Amino acid sequence: MDSAAAVRGRLDALWRIEGARIVAALARVTGDVGLAEDAAQDAVAEALVSWSGTGIPRNPGAWISAVAKRRAIDRWRRAERLQDRYEMLARRAQDEAAPEWDPLPDDVLRLLFTACHPVLSTEAQIALTLRVVGSLSTAEIARLFLVPAATVQQRIVRARKTLAAARVPFEPPEPNEWTPRLRGVLHVIYLMFTEGYAATTGENWTRPELANEALRIGRILTGLVPRVPEAHALVALMEFSASRFAARSGPGGAPVLLADQDRTRWDRVQIQRGVAGLARADELSRELGRPRGSYALQAAIAQCHATAARAELTDWPRIVLLYETLGRLSPGPVVDLNRAVAVSMATGPEAALAIVDRLAAEGALHGSHLLPSVRAELLARLGRTEEARAEFSVAAGLAGNRREREVLERRAAAP
Repeated sequence: MDSAAAVRGRLDALWRIEGARIVAALARVTGDVGLAEDAAQDAVAEALVSWSGTGIPRNPGAWISAVAKRRAIDRWRRAERLQDRYEMLARRAQDEAAPEWDPLPDDVLRLLFTACHPVLSTEAQIALTLRVVGSLSTAEIARLFLVPAATVQQRIVRARKTLAAARVPFEPPEPNEWTPRLRGVLHVIYLMFTEGYAATTGENWTRPELANEALRIGRILTGLVPRVPEAHALVALMEFSASRFAARSGPGGAPVLLADQDRTRWDRVQIQRGVAGLARADELSRELGRPRGSYALQAAIAQCHATAARAELTDWPRIVLLYETLGRLSPGPVVDLNRAVAVSMATGPEAALAIVDRLAAEGALHGSHLLPSVRAELLARLGRTEEARAEFSVAAGLAGNRREREVLERRAAAP
């Protein structure tokens, strides 16, 4: 018999790794993303009770999937649609047995394209898909969007209702219908990786399983849309960033900042894949007569870091120029804040502090730890120690991730 705490820990780990695949497979069978998610959550709740008494099964993912299917049937029965659904299941089983070409050969990618339906706003597409595909909590999605959790919850609820009201069949689109959905699909993959690279909440600094899943989906996608520059650029950005995972955490999981990382631990194969991916994106952009997009600009910034043999050899002036270009293409406070960091490294903290203070005066990034943490670093470099400590303390109070909060608390308490 396993303790409730052990079962909960195993379930949390299982859901982080297999949740998206379980919901995706169930949605493919049932044809209803809301039903698939609800049934899967019912199965997880049942597992918490059952496994505490009987022990964790040999194949817990299969157990969750089987129970989720039964829960879906129970929900159909209560809705008095069981016969219709049995017939639909039979048709789907027959279709799956037929050796037909599938334009989206991956369950999770199929779910992504299906959920990013044009009937939904971009914000609703992304919120719903991050919840279902990324298995992110409402609070985690809210931190990625920099909006209140209640706003995200409303978007998800409205998205599910909109899909139901429009009687949208939960089926993957044909390739000629991919284009209007591609922007949302790419953005969801980007945000999944972002959350995996630096977790907004929880006990761990990173969530490699989520980042690796985003990278896996992105790699498949470039094979399906080989002439889309931003798909290649996004994968390049993820390759560059993922190459640093082994060096981003120290003993006990403590964060290691970029300047302090042991660069011999960076994955050189991934860096080369990133270089090749960005080169392919640039080649396609030239062929199509387009400028670099936002993912390509971010990948170029990541390449500057990835190809610098030592931190002091980083080409900060080039990074400043790339952020300025990115700010014109995709303006936003996070881009401005990152540009301020680059400016501080290229020309000094005083010029960067002026940018940060302007953002603060505008109320940008309110409720986020990002702005006070950067401001604290700049103040510390300027020798304004007491002000820096106060800002580190503010940032620590806003940080949702325990590991990051501990780093900020130590900086606030430093002599």
